[in-house]
Amino acid sequence: MTATFRVGIDLGTTHTVLACAPVAGGPIEVFPIPQTIAAGQVAPRPLLPSLRFHPAGGALAAADLALPWATDDWAVLGAFARELGQQTPGRLVASAKSWLSHPSVDRTAAILPWGAPDDVPKISPVDASASYLHHLRLAWDHAHPQAPLAEQEIVLTVPASFDEGARQLTLQAAALAGLAAVHLIEEPQAAFYD
Repeated sequence: MTATFRVGIDLGTTHTVLACAPVAGGPIEVFPIPQTIAAGQVAPRPLLPSLRFHPAGGALAAADLALPWATDDWAVLGAFARELGQQTPGRLVASAKSWLSHPSVDRTAAILPWGAPDDVPKISPVDASASYLHHLRLAWDHAHPQAPLAEQEIVLTVPASFDEGARQLTLQAAALAGLAAVHLIEEPQAAFYD
């Protein structure tokens, strides 16, 4: 299938954002990302905070996290994750992207949230990064059912400081999110093109 959109994704340390433009020409637009912003409340935001909150069993009802699409992720992502993380420290995954370039740890091991008690479920930096990209894919596909994100021309930014290992882990995260055909571009180069 031929791509309908050119898509740029900044998988950021603090925020993730998606911008797009029609392949046929037209303005670049920031995609409003639906996310849970409070218990039972979903709203689009231009940025998805790159945060995951791992709630205790039974702490939240399914209705508290209802998104307009089906998902099997049990964690809270985005704006509501930030709020919950402020209320309950030790259950918030932050800076997953930075962990991808940390050579002193196994970046594919379930180590986040870092320093969390043993009863808190953990996730790898790769899987955490994949969860943000997966959320973007589900949100995009919900808004564009005729043009699924996996079929678009996708550029994903990485820091210039990322070594080959961190770049490969970023590609692995994209593949886990169902975005196997992405092109990596370094952030300074992306800023130049902008």
